[in-house]
Amino acid sequence: MAILNKIRSKSIFLIIIIALALFAFIFSSILDSGGFNADKQNRVASINGVNLDREDFATKVEAQTRRAGANSSTTRAVNAVWEQEVNRVLLEEQYEELGIQVGKDRTQELLKQALQNDVRFQDADGFFSEAKMQEFIATLKDSQNPGDYQSWLVFEESLRNQEKQEIYYNLVRAGVGATLKDGEVAYKLDNNTVDIQYVQMLYTSVPDEEAPVSKDEIQEYVNDHKDEFQTEETRSIRFVKFVEEASLEDENALKAELSKLRNEYTARNGATGVTETFAGFDKTEEIEDFLIDNSDVPFVDRWFFKKDLPSTNADTLFALGKGGVYGPYKDGRYMNLSRVVDVRKMPDSVKTSHILIDFQGAVTNTARGPIPSSATRSKEDAKKLADSLLSVLKRNKNKFEDLAKEFSTDKSNSDNGGDLDYQNPNLFAAGYRDFIVDNNEGTIGIAETNFGYHVINIVDQKSVQDVIKVATVVKEILPSDKTISNIYNTTQKFELAAAEGNFQTVAKENGYAVRPVQRIRAMDETLPGEGAQRTVVQWAFEEDTNVGDIKRFATNDGYIVAQVTRRTPAGTERVEDVSLQVTPIIRNMKKAEIIKNKISGSTLSEIAQSQGTTVKTAGAVSMNAPTIAGAGNEPKVVGAAFGLKEGEVSSPIEGSRGVYVIEVVKVSEAPGLENYAAFAGQQAQKSRAAVSTKVLNALKEAADIEDNRATFY
Repeated sequence: MAILNKIRSKSIFLIIIIALALFAFIFSSILDSGGFNADKQNRVASINGVNLDREDFATKVEAQTRRAGANSSTTRAVNAVWEQEVNRVLLEEQYEELGIQVGKDRTQELLKQALQNDVRFQDADGFFSEAKMQEFIATLKDSQNPGDYQSWLVFEESLRNQEKQEIYYNLVRAGVGATLKDGEVAYKLDNNTVDIQYVQMLYTSVPDEEAPVSKDEIQEYVNDHKDEFQTEETRSIRFVKFVEEASLEDENALKAELSKLRNEYTARNGATGVTETFAGFDKTEEIEDFLIDNSDVPFVDRWFFKKDLPSTNADTLFALGKGGVYGPYKDGRYMNLSRVVDVRKMPDSVKTSHILIDFQGAVTNTARGPIPSSATRSKEDAKKLADSLLSVLKRNKNKFEDLAKEFSTDKSNSDNGGDLDYQNPNLFAAGYRDFIVDNNEGTIGIAETNFGYHVINIVDQKSVQDVIKVATVVKEILPSDKTISNIYNTTQKFELAAAEGNFQTVAKENGYAVRPVQRIRAMDETLPGEGAQRTVVQWAFEEDTNVGDIKRFATNDGYIVAQVTRRTPAGTERVEDVSLQVTPIIRNMKKAEIIKNKISGSTLSEIAQSQGTTVKTAGAVSMNAPTIAGAGNEPKVVGAAFGLKEGEVSSPIEGSRGVYVIEVVKVSEAPGLENYAAFAGQQAQKSRAAVSTKVLNALKEAADIEDNRATFY
């Protein structure tokens, strides 16, 4: 009893101890699961407090990548989905605030509009059937694949979103317009003109040394124009590229390997395991098989004109004669060994007509390539028909056009009597090509190809010249394992030396080119000249990566060793980054003052004489096209001209290319109109056309957006 009383007296302490234990357990669980930042670690972004979940975003990126196809990249897909999601969230906020909704009845109307031309939802008379649509939806609900019905729901939602978007933009457009006064101003800006005379004193007439620009002046200019010099967070890097390319030793080894192929050689038969002796390239009669076994490129069965071959080797190959062998020789990234298989003369252009008789098993040419022919006749029947047509044509060649229209299955030219006009013989299938080059002009005969039997009329042959058939053993020049290992070791040595010393100095000592890349953004993907190198960009933006850090990256063709040279936070750009942009602006401002101080005289002629230049003339200058003949685009000067009266001479005006003094010779005001409604309508239309872009830009500028894409991609 005494023990129980003692426990009761200390109960408050026990409760506190138990509570602390529970709190410690819970806190430990929070830390194990990512702490209080777990939610942040699983969100790609927050837009006005709406989170974009990492998994949901990734699913949409995968879908976007599939839609974009092989030419896209993950980064492009991420950026596309980002734009879609930001726009969606911002617009949905607007829909909710304005009470924009799309009800069930309107959804049905939208579905009807979208599906009315789909035969699956049409009745016997070809009209949209809501009953068929409901039957289709019921089928999807009962489908064993739940994704089918989910896709339909997504489709419905997309239609509703499109409708909400159109309603929203129409509401905004309704508030955008132009008054009759706006129309009048637009009319006058287009049609009021002035004729002027002017003296142009170019900024280039003052040496740059007379207008020096200091760093403090650039900083002052940036401070006065902060809105123009805002930047997001960036990184600058420099890198050295080490390419895995074949050495001269590798080239010579490959050349020696090909040289051995010219003579008889032995090799192990993979099928039988027996070592066999094979005829060399110089003597083999099995050219196609030889190339299959020894070349990266198969035999091309065609006749080559000299112009078809690389100019560096064409004369040599044509001088060999039949059976001649040339090589091994280097051709770009390949080592080649060539043998002239045959020599003949051939026209480079032949005009023919044909009647095609196809059969079961033949193919048909389409825009997508050859597909199986729909012919039902047998090959034997096709040959009999072709022979029959040939017999008729040998008796009367004039019937060719009529027979082609009636019997040819090549509908691309049958209505034109089968005329194929002048073509390079090599463009035809082998059987057709051989017939039109083996026979003379005026010959009619039959050739077989994979398209069927062709009854051919050789109408004309032009420019008969020498051609050759050439077989070439082609081997890509690749770096050997030894070379690849040497390049890896060289890269590693540079990485270590640069980390211990000065990146630029070490590179220069070894003769490596250092390539700087300035102001990379977090979601950039490429490096100049290197294509997609997303891993390098990601590394540069990691929190633990500091200025001076160096890292090696494997690429498709070697290695990149990169160093971070600058981390620039978001905000106003640094003087060093905008110096090239701002310096000319400030320098021209200074030059303008120098020029103004040198101006003397009250008339244009006197001013021109004092400056060693001439008076120029420009006519019909308008506000909407502020281009001055002989001076270029000068909106500030043109604006000043419209503020002067006829005969009035201006004060010096600082333009884009120099300082100007102008005199208005003539003011031509466009005749007034009774009504400016047409011009007001044009202005309103222009404004409304830009609504969607401007509204979204305004919503984005006003939004609170936290972008974590670079953390995940």
